[in-house]
Amino acid sequence: MRMKARLPQLLSAIIFCGAIVSAASLESNPAAAFGMGGFGRMGGFRGAPPANGPMRFTPRQNPGRIVGVGRPSGGNGNGSKGPRHPIVGTGGPPALGPPIATQVPAAGGGASGSGVPPAGERRFVADEIVTEISASAAPQAIESLARRYNLTRLESINLPLIGGTLYRWRVDGRRSVADVVGVIEDQHAVIASAQPNYVFRLQEDATQDSPRSGDDTAQYVLGKLQIDQAHRLATGKNVAIAVIDSEIDAKHPDLDGTVMKRFDALGGEQKPHQHGTAMAGAIAAHGKLVGVALGPQLLAARAFDDTPGEAKGTSFAIYKSLQWAADNSARVVNMSFAGPSDPLLHRMLAAAYGKGMVLIAAAGNAGPNSAPLYPAADADVIAVTATDMRDGLYKMANRGQFIAVAAPGVDVLALAPGESYQVTTGTSVAAAEVSGIAALLLELKPSLTPADIRTILMTTAKPVSATAQHADFGAGLANAYRAVTGLNGKSDAPGASQ
Repeated sequence: MRMKARLPQLLSAIIFCGAIVSAASLESNPAAAFGMGGFGRMGGFRGAPPANGPMRFTPRQNPGRIVGVGRPSGGNGNGSKGPRHPIVGTGGPPALGPPIATQVPAAGGGASGSGVPPAGERRFVADEIVTEISASAAPQAIESLARRYNLTRLESINLPLIGGTLYRWRVDGRRSVADVVGVIEDQHAVIASAQPNYVFRLQEDATQDSPRSGDDTAQYVLGKLQIDQAHRLATGKNVAIAVIDSEIDAKHPDLDGTVMKRFDALGGEQKPHQHGTAMAGAIAAHGKLVGVALGPQLLAARAFDDTPGEAKGTSFAIYKSLQWAADNSARVVNMSFAGPSDPLLHRMLAAAYGKGMVLIAAAGNAGPNSAPLYPAADADVIAVTATDMRDGLYKMANRGQFIAVAAPGVDVLALAPGESYQVTTGTSVAAAEVSGIAALLLELKPSLTPADIRTILMTTAKPVSATAQHADFGAGLANAYRAVTGLNGKSDAPGASQ
C-alpha cells in the first residue's frame, strides 16, 4: 500500500525531468531532438541540414549535363516533367551559372516566353545563336558568360528600333542550339532573350532567261493592275522603298538612277543576283520594262546570298537591314522572302509598323498544305499571294487567312543582271508589285498609316470570283488604279482627283 501511494509522486518526477531534457535538446538542435537530420534534403532523417536552410530543394547536377528548372514547356516541346533543356557536354562537368533552382523564368519571344525553337524546327544556322544583352550587363559579365558556355562572339549590333543590343555567337563544341538557348536565356543578369539565328529563303519558284524586251505583250502585269491609268494620277515619285533581298544590279539600264542607297549586311563579294534585280524592276523599272512605280527611291539592302536557286539569308542580316531601312526613313519595306517564326523579328516588325513603315511580304511558295510562313503571317505585315494571266491561283502559293491580296506572279517578265531579262514565277514578284502600289498611295497622301494602306488595298481589290476563298486570294486581285482613286480625292498631293 505504501508503494502504491508513492507511485504518483514518482511518475510526476520522471515527467518533470524528461521535460527539462527535451527543452535543452530543442534549444540546441530542434530537428535532432526528434531524431531527424532536418528536412532540407528530403532523402531521409539523418545528417545535418543544408546550408541554404530547411525545406529548400537542391537540384541534382550531373557531369556533362545541365538541367534547367522544371517549368512549363517552351518551344522545344518538352513536358513539365523532367529536365527542360539538357546540354550534353564534350568531356567533364560544365561550369555552372547561378543555382538553377533560384532562377526566374525568362520572358522570351516564344509562346511560353522562351526562345527555344519548336520541336522539329531545323531552319536555323546549326552552330549559332542570337542574344539580346540586358541593358545593365557589364562587359566583364558578358565575357564571363561567353567563357562559361563556350561561345565565340561573331558580331554585335545596336538596334534602336527595339532599344536593344544583339550579339551573334558561334556555339563551340557539339551542343545543340536548342539546348544552349534553353540554358543561356535564364542568365538574366546578362541575357534579355536568346534564340537561334533562323534561315529565310527568297520566294522565287522558277526563272528562265528571256530574249523578250519590254515592249513585248508578255508583260501582262501592267494591264492586270491598270498601271497606265494609275500613273496618270500617281507614280510613287520620291517615296523611299527598302528592298531587303539579294544584290540588285543597280547598273541595269531599266533601273538607272533608281537605287539611291545601298547597304550590305553580309560583307564579301557583292555579285548582282537575279532575284534582287527582278524585285527592284517589278517595283521601279522605267526602260524597256515598266514597274508599278516610277521614280521612287530604292533603298537596296543586301541580306541574302547569291546561291543559285535557293538564296538564303539569316535573322541577323535581316535585323540589320530592317534597322538600316528605318534609319533611312523608308516608307515601304518589301520582303520577298519567307521562313520560320522569329521572336526578335516580330518585335522589330512591330516597332517598324509603329513608326509608320508599310511592311509587305511574299506569302510563300511552300504549297497549300504548308504552315504559315513569316514575315508574311505576322499581323503587322501585308501578305501577298500570286496569280497567273487568267487570275488563277499559283498552285504552290501558301494559303491562309493572313493573306491580304493577290497580284500577278506566274510567268512574269522581269529584269535580270547584265542588262538582260528573265521570266519569273512566285509570290516574291507579286509582293514587289504591291509594294509599288503602296508607293503610289503614299505619294498622293503621305499621311497614310500602314493600316490605311492595308484597308485601301483590300477594299479596292478586284474579287477573283464569287466562290474564291479568302485563304486563297485574300480580298482579291490588287488594282493600282482602283487603289489610287479609292482615296476619293482626299490626297495631300495636287492633281490626285483629276
